[in-house]
Amino acid sequence: MITLGIETSCDETGVALYDDERGVLGETLHSQVDLHALYGGVVPELASRDHVRRLLPLLREALDRAHCTLADVDRIAYTRGPGLAGALLVGASVASGLGLALGKPVVGIHHLEGHLLSPLLATPRPDFPFVALLVSGGHTQLMAVEGVGRYRLLGESVDDAAGEAFDKTATLLGLGYPGGPALARLADHGNPARHAFPRPLKASGKLDFSFSGLKTAALHCVRGRTLSDAEKADVAASFQAAVVDVLAAKCLLALERTGYARLVVAGGVGANRALRERLVRETLAAGATAHFPPVALCTDNGAMIAFAAALKAESGTPVEHGFAVKPRWALSEA
Repeated sequence: MITLGIETSCDETGVALYDDERGVLGETLHSQVDLHALYGGVVPELASRDHVRRLLPLLREALDRAHCTLADVDRIAYTRGPGLAGALLVGASVASGLGLALGKPVVGIHHLEGHLLSPLLATPRPDFPFVALLVSGGHTQLMAVEGVGRYRLLGESVDDAAGEAFDKTATLLGLGYPGGPALARLADHGNPARHAFPRPLKASGKLDFSFSGLKTAALHCVRGRTLSDAEKADVAASFQAAVVDVLAAKCLLALERTGYARLVVAGGVGANRALRERLVRETLAAGATAHFPPVALCTDNGAMIAFAAALKAESGTPVEHGFAVKPRWALSEA
């Protein structure tokens, strides 16, 4: 069975074809970073228009890379939500139109479920059950995952997501948009012990996150000062160290409380090298293992949507068919 996956939830247009037996056959991805950089963040109307321009050419390219035609596709999956309403509608419209024309089923997939299951595309593939850390610009959540469609929320951010805090702190340092990767690169040249930034909720005994206070501490650190490149690097390194400390502590606590021996990390911040190294080291010391998707699949992409749809079909998990989008959609309701 070949699944066509379409992702248009925010500022990446992704298309991929996934075969149940051969894996990912071909994929294409366009990032709107340059489009939104002028505004310092995503402009929803511009994002939607760019998806309209890009989606069909990317579809044709993905089919060429997979050496497939539309006639070879058995099912079509698209991101139903959460995300920007206009952007989601582009993917839903194309997927539904193709399904109607080809007489193929159309499946709406939860964006976060795509991220959560994407580490199963890696080798070695983690077995169920596991603790999942979903960490991105819009979400920071810990989930207990017993199987496909069997997710239990353990904790989440009560304010800013980790990725959002990265981006906003990068803006304070004049690093542009998107700031998270730029801050991580700058942190490699700084002293992580230079600034004693807070670790919010680290010792609370709870699995929730809070990064708003950490972001404010960074603001107070740089406000009214003209920083040298070295001083900016120290701020970046100290900030990153605080975020990694909190995320690592919460992940280990979640493993302890669930009794699971596997941690799966997904989402854009999951590509952060310092976080990966810390989690690999500390989970190993705790007798557990950490698993990550390939770095290329940490960002939004069509492969994770196609893969999630294929797994749900294989497991018999109920899915929603037909044309609809859900800009706000809890994973527990997927």
